[in-house]
Amino acid sequence: MSKDCGNHKHWLKKKYRHSLYCLLGFVLLILFTVLVIWLVLRPTKPKFYLQDATVYAFNQSGSPTGLLTTSIQVTLSTRNPNDRIGVYYDKLDVYASYQNQQITMPTVIPPTYQGHNDVVVWSPFLYAVNVPIAPYLCASLLRDQNAGVLLLNVKVNGRLRWKVGSWTSGRYHIFVNCPALLTFGGGAAGYSPLIRFQQMSTCTVDV
Repeated sequence: MSKDCGNHKHWLKKKYRHSLYCLLGFVLLILFTVLVIWLVLRPTKPKFYLQDATVYAFNQSGSPTGLLTTSIQVTLSTRNPNDRIGVYYDKLDVYASYQNQQITMPTVIPPTYQGHNDVVVWSPFLYAVNVPIAPYLCASLLRDQNAGVLLLNVKVNGRLRWKVGSWTSGRYHIFVNCPALLTFGGGAAGYSPLIRFQQMSTCTVDV
């Protein structure tokens, strides 16, 4: 009787071990298949372009630390160059910066799906009211104002996922930087209320 019980336990252990090996083999096969598909398709990061920017307000006040009030509408377009891969943009924050200092509040772009070889266009407004800026930036802004030329950067910070068939990847960080060279004509009190940047600018994209 005890011998039969021992054989039965040994058989159960062998069965469990075999089932575990089969399960591990199946998981490894799936992972290997996904890896092969990923390497074959090789997703290319999306292309971003700044199509235009309209400045409705760009006023500096206060001393010695400046306070900046801005209102800018930008038009951003993105193209997915992949033939078989879609892109989910889960969360994108758009904001403007001057000499690496953020000068507007981030504007959130709603979640968007972009099919393969598809183009998506957004036109968010970027706002800020009495945002403190460093003293050295106040002097730099004044020099740019007197010169009539201002270089801003429109930046996008967020998360994306790749979609291949029914499979969707994990989230990846995406950072986009778009230069915008604005030409102003205004007096010392501030910039004129409507300035347009209409030369398409190619953005750098890091994923």
